[in-house]
Amino acid sequence: MTENESDLARNQRFIALLARTEHVVRRFTLGLLPGGEGIDDVLQETALEAWRKFAEFEENKETESRGTSSDFACWVCVIARYKILSYQRDRSRDRMVFREELLSELADLAMGDIQSREAELSAVEHCLEQMGEHSRRLLLSVHRYGDSVAKIAEETQRKPRRLYYQINVLRSTLLDCVRTRMAKDQSYG
Repeated sequence: MTENESDLARNQRFIALLARTEHVVRRFTLGLLPGGEGIDDVLQETALEAWRKFAEFEENKETESRGTSSDFACWVCVIARYKILSYQRDRSRDRMVFREELLSELADLAMGDIQSREAELSAVEHCLEQMGEHSRRLLLSVHRYGDSVAKIAEETQRKPRRLYYQINVLRSTLLDCVRTRMAKDQSYG
């Protein structure tokens, strides 16, 4: 692979990871910037800094295997945290803002929330994969826009009451599976 191809592949990896995790970083930043003032500036500075340091992220993650989008989101949120602190420091000269200690505490809580949400999403995806194709499609179909149990019952020529019962059983099964998976992940983590 030539150097240009290598650079192009690296650029594409960065852009793909940033696009996949942008909503997580934005939510994190919104949680630490009351009123959302300055969020676009902070996000832009964060993305630029992440790009400058992307080689470091890749080097660190290569020793542990390739970094996941969850790892990337946490890494970018750490960068965002420092950009927010810098933004707050600059603003503090003329307004009342959060103290750095409070902002750091809020950032720590938000980072834990990101990791928790990623773990929950991973557990749900795992449990859905474990379901049979018919059960998974039935369970997910009632959550699609425009679908309803009555509509699905009519299409499948089944009684709505029976379908409600079956979907509730599937939801309970999914919930039990997710709880079990989360408990296993916590005991290994």
